[in-house]
Parts: sequence; C-alpha cells; structure tokens
Amino acid sequence: MRDLSIIIPAYNEAERISETLTSIAAFLAERNLDDEVIVVDDGSTDDTIVVATKHSHLFRRLTVVSSPRNLGKGHAVRKGMLIGTGRHRLFLDADNSTDVREFDRLMAAAENEPIETAVIIGSVAVNGSKVSVEQPGFRSALGRFGNRLIQRIILPGIEDTQRGFKVFTGEASDAIFKRCSSNGWAFDVEALALARGLGYHILEVPIEWEHRDDSRVRPSAYFSALLDIVRIKVRVDRKVRQREVV
Repeated sequence: MRDLSIIIPAYNEAERISETLTSIAAFLAERNLDDEVIVVDDGSTDDTIVVATKHSHLFRRLTVVSSPRNLGKGHAVRKGMLIGTGRHRLFLDADNSTDVREFDRLMAAAENEPIETAVIIGSVAVNGSKVSVEQPGFRSALGRFGNRLIQRIILPGIEDTQRGFKVFTGEASDAIFKRCSSNGWAFDVEALALARGLGYHILEVPIEWEHRDDSRVRPSAYFSALLDIVRIKVRVDRKVRQREVV
C-alpha cells in the first residue's frame, strides 16, 4: 500500500488544472513519500485529459482516467478513491481552491486525537479557518441554509460537509466508497453518513479556502442536492437497520 493517494475529480478543467497539478507536484517533491496522483476526468468536452497528461513528468506516478460521459462529481471521486491504494487518500478540487499543503494541517490535527481518525474534513466553518475570497452573497446564503438542513436531517455536529478537501484512511475509503451510490453534489454527505454509520471517527479541521468562480454550479444544483440528501438519509438508515454498515 502506498503512503498517499491524491484524487482530483475534473470536468472541463483544462484552464485551471495545470495550476493545481503544479502545486501538488511541488508539495510532493519536498516529501519522501510513496505517492500517486489520480486525475479522474468526468467526461470533459475540453482538453482536460490532454493538459493533465502533459504534467506526467512532474510526478512519480500520475494516472489519468476518464469516464465516457459526464456522470457527476460523486461518481468521479468514488472512482478515484477506489482506484487509489494509499494508506491515506486525499481528494481535492481541481480549481485549487484549497492548497494541497493544507493536508499537513489535517494530518497534524489527526495525530493529536486520542483515538484513530479515519476521516478528516477540511472545514471553513470551525474556529481557525480562513476564507480569503468569499462566495457571492446568494451562494453563501444557500450554503449556510443547506448546511443547517444537512445537520438537522442527517449529520448533526458536522459544520461543513461540502468543502472539496477531505482525507480518508485507505481502510475507511474502501469500506465507505464501495457503498456509495450518489453521483451528484451531495456525495460528500453520503460518504460522511456512511462513515458515521460504520463507526469511523470523523474530525473537522479548519483550513484556508478561497472561492473560485464556477458558472457550472447553478443555484438549482443546491436544491437538487437537498432532495438527494433526503434520499441518502433513507438509504443509509435502511443499510443500518439491515446491519449492512454496522
């Protein structure tokens, strides 16, 4: 098993993924790790695959896998997390909204926990976090409203479920993502709910994050995600009752 797998879901990120991959390559070059980077292209119609592949020379191992069509961020993350072989598996957004060096902060916090941490969430909703570029007001308000509903419906006590910067142990990743089925934006909620149902310790750690404009995420996507959360709640509860995840 490798030390670290970094998974990057990407859809039409040809203009932004170069910055992200260059940053990750510099981060890994400073460390003596048995690492791998996996870019999962989610049916892009631009040159995302070509641009990502051109960075192969910067890495010990860079794998670019693709889907035949756009199936959703949840599908791309799930695919990458199950392909990965690292003892720790980090997925982060292709837009570089959170620098990969925040990984060190997450791991340091986990080391100070009295019990083993299987899932570490990068969060902007806990003390010590920093948002250098805010979301537009409407999106920010939708996000806060959505998080309150998520906590009320399925994940009480987790302040920020949707940030695209999370670390899973290899064991937890395999156990959780093989049970996931959500392809949409609510996939994080499903993964965390399953983690909790499986009894894994989840830790929320402050990070530095900046909003990167992405016109592909429409306001309607928030409402679709909230409907998906209700369906996820039903699925996870059924699995718990059937002792499939406990």
